[in-house]
Amino acid sequence: MSVPRAAARAAAARPAVRPAGPPREVRLIGGSLRGRKLPVADRPGLRPTPDRVRETLFNWLGQELAGWRVLDAFAGSGALGFEAASRGAAEVWLLESDPALVRSLRDLRERFGVPSLRVERAEALAWMRRAPAASFELVLLDPPFDSGLAAPALEAARALVVPGGWIYLEASMPLQVLPAGLHEWRRLRAGAVSAQLLRVD
Repeated sequence: MSVPRAAARAAAARPAVRPAGPPREVRLIGGSLRGRKLPVADRPGLRPTPDRVRETLFNWLGQELAGWRVLDAFAGSGALGFEAASRGAAEVWLLESDPALVRSLRDLRERFGVPSLRVERAEALAWMRRAPAASFELVLLDPPFDSGLAAPALEAARALVVPGGWIYLEASMPLQVLPAGLHEWRRLRAGAVSAQLLRVD
């Protein structure tokens, strides 16, 4: 047997390596919904927050969000918003522009029985710019990395958070220049994800 033919047969026998991509589902890691799984649709730019990053975020926030009003402005799979609801938030808004994802999020809300959670089909930036000021204790921002929305979304979110409240921003790179009235409380890097937790003065 020739060497090239043997090499070709060996290569064919090896299982094909699938390109890395987003997971097909994510698991809620804390609170009353711990262990429940959320599907991840095959959508361009949809990249759910990794387990490790979500766990770190809610460790920073103190695990329990009892009584908090929370906005998940770019909901996608809903991982951040459902995690907040699982940990006792009084009211959680999920904003999503993709109609198929909106239907999925509403189905999950009914299946899991989460009356505190509201799903709104909306463009996040426009919705935030017309929402009442100081409406939330926590705003979660995870826009698509290539959208250029991180900075304008942070600016819009600033007005929505009560003094002493929080904004979480996930992006490909940390924002170095922050809007007035915000300061960075914590930061982490996990693979391609840069996460910042910001405090509102």
